[in-house]
Amino acid sequence: MKIIPLSEGTFTIDQTKRFVPFRQGRDKIDERSKGSLLVEVQPFVVITQKDVLLLDTGLGFTDAYGTLQIYQNLVDNGINPLDVTKVLLTHLHKDHAGGIAVEDKIINQQHLSFQNAVYYVQKQEFDYAFKKGFPSYITEEIEILKNNDKLILLDGEGMIDGYIHYTISGAHCPYHQVYRIKEGNETVFFGGDEAPQLHQMKSRFVAKYDYNGKKAMELRQQWWEQGSKENWTFLFYHDIQTPLFSPAMDK
Repeated sequence: MKIIPLSEGTFTIDQTKRFVPFRQGRDKIDERSKGSLLVEVQPFVVITQKDVLLLDTGLGFTDAYGTLQIYQNLVDNGINPLDVTKVLLTHLHKDHAGGIAVEDKIINQQHLSFQNAVYYVQKQEFDYAFKKGFPSYITEEIEILKNNDKLILLDGEGMIDGYIHYTISGAHCPYHQVYRIKEGNETVFFGGDEAPQLHQMKSRFVAKYDYNGKKAMELRQQWWEQGSKENWTFLFYHDIQTPLFSPAMDK
């Protein structure tokens, strides 16, 4: 498998849940509002023998011409956005699902950003997003998925095409899910916001922003232990320094 991080940049986020760009070396975290977190926003592409997988879709930011940043990141890595075959969504918070759709400014209409891909999300998460709404969920950005034949709603735990395992983990938000992609002797684990940074995997860290912080901490310990035994590669969506890591690197 080939893994490509698609960094959209570093941001601070506070209780308002606004993502404000942060320029390392120039901006100072102590000049931001109290309690601001410093995070990367970093979808991933995983290229397998069967698929070009996109893991979460980023913030959905566009340039002055209306081009999605994630499009440019893909092109910079030699990937045509039309070649993405599956979009695997951990959950639908705006920093993970903002790039699901893009607006065509000429006809003033939205369309799916990855038109040849199938989108996967937990059914309960999909329903919950519309019930919960703003500020965590931007429902107008995911409305296009309703009754869309490109959407597959998952239920609990299972397999996609015999090699992508998904399961509800439900610790960051009630219906968050995680993915384990296995091809040959390689296993890639993507835990979204429940395994967002390397340092959280190695400590008993309980985050106040999680729906169930204790459960998230316990899950990270379980995943790290299993991944250490089975030589997984972990992908970290919000890690500024370490986008991917295998516990074998510590040995």
